[in-house]
Amino acid sequence: MHSHSYDDVLAGPRKRKIPEIDAEPGLVVEDAGSGFCGAVVRFEYGNVVLEDRKGNHRVFPLEPAGFLLDGKPVTLVRVKNVAPPVKKVSASGSVQVQRHQARVAKDSRIWVEGKHDAELVERVWGHDLRVEGVVVEPLDGVDVLSDRVEEFGTGPGRKLGVLVDHLVKGSKESRIVAGVRDEYVLVTGHPYVDIWQAVKPAAVGIKAWPTVPRDIEWKVGICTALGWGEPYEGWQRVLAAVSSYRDLETPLIGAVERLIDFVTVEES
Repeated sequence: MHSHSYDDVLAGPRKRKIPEIDAEPGLVVEDAGSGFCGAVVRFEYGNVVLEDRKGNHRVFPLEPAGFLLDGKPVTLVRVKNVAPPVKKVSASGSVQVQRHQARVAKDSRIWVEGKHDAELVERVWGHDLRVEGVVVEPLDGVDVLSDRVEEFGTGPGRKLGVLVDHLVKGSKESRIVAGVRDEYVLVTGHPYVDIWQAVKPAAVGIKAWPTVPRDIEWKVGICTALGWGEPYEGWQRVLAAVSSYRDLETPLIGAVERLIDFVTVEES
């Protein structure tokens, strides 16, 4: 039983105490002063060390009402025996910043070729993109890239990251990309004919992606070979099979991570 002192009773509800929260490893808080948001990793000389989604560490004093949890001030209290934190990891493998209000969208954008690419990126990196305030938009084909970049009007704080399918030497895509020369645009790509192929076959329960003859549209050929019905039905199956970056091939993971870093790093 918790015994209340007489003073507590007199204070009643008027005296709002700032809640004290155990600084359990993995708890995500925001430093009230700087806005730095991260998970508790350890204590150093009476201070708490927080780690953000990119793995940056910063040290903060355990001051009364020094942190925000769910946007409300809290006082962090050091816990005695700290086990190493079990990080809650988002689908992209970054540390999940829980209870985080998405930032207002930045001017910078990530463009992908089509709707499926956008849905797959959102499924794996959506958490990170909301934390960073970055919007992903489908381009509907890479052929229009140069014109779209010009319309967009890049500049400092208004960068473009572009993800291109089938970016291999000598491909039509590589020729189009070579024509884009702008320090505020980064184009990355993966070697797969289609974003579907960047999903590991094991994730969708097949041994390998079937080979499709060149004269047949790739998605149609895949769905026919696997008995998946129409391409929209096949896509539902592929998307549902992806729960984290572990279900994707490494070239795609690297390509998207580079784009997120490019559009979120502020120029000094």
